[in-house]
Amino acid sequence: MYMRTDPFRDFDRLAQQVLGAGTTSRPAVMPMDAWREGDTFVIEFDLPGVPAETLDIDVERNVLTVRAERPRRSGDWETLASERPSGLFSRQLVLGDNLDLEKLEASYDDGVLRLRVPVAERAKPRRIEVSSGTRSEDTTAISS
Repeated sequence: MYMRTDPFRDFDRLAQQVLGAGTTSRPAVMPMDAWREGDTFVIEFDLPGVPAETLDIDVERNVLTVRAERPRRSGDWETLASERPSGLFSRQLVLGDNLDLEKLEASYDDGVLRLRVPVAERAKPRRIEVSSGTRSEDTTAISS
């Protein structure tokens, strides 16, 4: 259902921890959980402190892109600690053809973006009825 698309994510996370959050040009990674509940695929992204109006969700073919932005603090004060990344967050997921992306639903509550994607009807298991009975065949004699 879901395929990981960013092979450099763990390397970027390590680089951000060692060198600091602002040293890479790649957007910050947003933590994610994904699971299946019955006929629905659920994805949650942790985005504390991100205003809902900065969320942008796009679907093109089977690629889901989520973008968000945590504003940078500005003002006349001295920063004492800065461990939470700010700026642009972006994540792309390649979703399988067995999901109905036309019916994707999104909600945002308490800093958690939740996406619910139903499994497509064509991908759901179905039972095939087997008919039984006599089979009528036309038999034709071939004469030479």
